[in-house]
Amino acid sequence: MDPAIWSRLPEELLEHVLSFLPLKTFLNLRSTCKLFKSLTFSPSFMSKHSSSSSTKFSSFLLLSHRQCHHQFPLYDFSVGAWRNLHLPLSVSLPTISNSSGDSSTLLSSSNGLFCFSVPSSSSLLVCNLLAKSSRIINFPAYPFDFESLTLVSIPSGYKIFTLYSKYSSNYALVYDSKNQSWTKFNSLESVLRDSSNLQASVYYNGSLYFTTPEPFSVLRFDLDNKSGGWERTNTLLPSELVFVRLVSDGERKLYLIGGVGSNGISRSLKMWEMIDHENENMWVEVESLPELMCRKFMAVCYHNYEHVYCFWHQGMICVCCYTWPEVLYYKVSRRTWHWLSKCPSVPERWSCGFRWFSFVPDLYALV
Repeated sequence: MDPAIWSRLPEELLEHVLSFLPLKTFLNLRSTCKLFKSLTFSPSFMSKHSSSSSTKFSSFLLLSHRQCHHQFPLYDFSVGAWRNLHLPLSVSLPTISNSSGDSSTLLSSSNGLFCFSVPSSSSLLVCNLLAKSSRIINFPAYPFDFESLTLVSIPSGYKIFTLYSKYSSNYALVYDSKNQSWTKFNSLESVLRDSSNLQASVYYNGSLYFTTPEPFSVLRFDLDNKSGGWERTNTLLPSELVFVRLVSDGERKLYLIGGVGSNGISRSLKMWEMIDHENENMWVEVESLPELMCRKFMAVCYHNYEHVYCFWHQGMICVCCYTWPEVLYYKVSRRTWHWLSKCPSVPERWSCGFRWFSFVPDLYALV
């Protein structure tokens, strides 16, 4: 092509052409010019490449911290590099705490969408950072003391689930982006006497699953049923559990991560998968964290397992701790455990409040 024509090609068309190249070929082109190198830091290009190539290109872990404000450290697994994400101006969030000391907080993510709480305006904000689109969702009540908020992206939009405390009871509230309204469901106390301290939910086959404090059990909330409904699953949990967490890929697999030990002290970390055996669900052990890595993880937790949380990210199960800047993750296809070391841009003075999220940019995720 005539260089004079090529140089005038609109940037978005150039990105579209390059997105069809195999990943290895494109990475070899990065050294040819500054523009090609900069594309590896472009979320829009990564999204195009992911949709047009059989090789996944965009796969990030995003770190949220109360001192991050509008800047979030990202780890890109495709190139093994750290970078920073700045919120676009179209998604402006208050950085100054209001009179009650509350500030905007990233609460949940799902398929390229993020949900922030904005207490100063009594609202939630759902945004697609790649498409630079956002929507303000007003709290359904005032004051609104919510727990266990979960954003679930679906083909027609998204739903937001949260527990709402009122008169010493916890009710389920669900926001549906399709009709842009909140729906209140029956009290959680209908299946659980003490509904405090439920662990964060995971979405699996149209329902949300929760784990309860001791005695450990698993609760299910039917998110697809318009009438909602809670039920306690009757699947027998493994013995000698000290703490439990759930992880799901959303459709096919549901995993249980648990510390095994006695007297409140975990000696090992194991993983179970739920399988259907003769029309009955059961937990089958599939993995155990190697001893040396387990020692480090337990030292990180200081045996305070309330700080532990887990989530699914692009074929990996991430096990994190609010008080530690590293991430322990398990590659399901390879059955290997790894540590993701601390981001070099994170200051040493940050000693707690580390919250990791899965971020897979999706241009077409609707807000």
